[in-house]
Amino acid sequence: MKPGCRALGIAESYRDRDDGATSTLCGAVVRADRAVDDVEVATCTVGGRDATEAMAEVWRRLDRPDVRYVLVAGVALAWYNVIDLAALATATDRPVVAVTFEESDGLENGIEAAFDGEARATRLSAYRNLPERRRIEVDGRALFVRSVGLEAAAADAVVDAYTHERRPEPLRVAKRIAGRLDAARREGVLPPE
Repeated sequence: MKPGCRALGIAESYRDRDDGATSTLCGAVVRADRAVDDVEVATCTVGGRDATEAMAEVWRRLDRPDVRYVLVAGVALAWYNVIDLAALATATDRPVVAVTFEESDGLENGIEAAFDGEARATRLSAYRNLPERRRIEVDGRALFVRSVGLEAAAADAVVDAYTHERRPEPLRVAKRIAGRLDAARREGVLPPE
C-alpha cells in the first residue's frame, strides 16, 4: 500500500458520567505511513440506535474524498448501539472494515440480558445481519475482522497495512482522541456536547 493512502478510523470513548446519555466518537484520517491528516468528532446515544448515523455524519463533515477505507473499532458501541456496516458503507461509498481486539462468543447473550421486547429484537436483528467475523494474525497478534465492500483477503491486507503495533493506526489515534475529549467533558473543561 502506498504511504499516502488514507483511511478513516472511527472509535469511541464512554466512561460513566452523571448524564450517562452520550458517548464520544472520533474519526481520524490517517495515512498508511502513520501521518494524521484530519480529525472530526460526534456523539452517539448510550444504549441507542444512532451510532451508524453518527459515523456517517463524521464522514460528511470531514468531506475527504481522498479517504479510501473506513475502519471502525467494534460493532456495538455505547452499550449495544449496534453499527450497520452495510449502511455505513453505503453512506460513505467506501469499504468498511470493523476490527475488534479480543476473542469472544459474540454479543447475543449480552443483548438478550440487557434488553427486552422491541429493543432486544431490533439489536439482535442488527447484530445477526453483520458480516461474519474472522480471526486474522497481524504481527503475531490476533485481530478479529468483519468487512463490507472488500473481499476477506483485501480487508485483511488493509488491516495489516495500517497496523504498526497492536491496533490499526487510524483506530488507535481515534480512540486516544475520543478518550481525551471524553475526559475533558467529564472534568468540565469542555461542555458536555
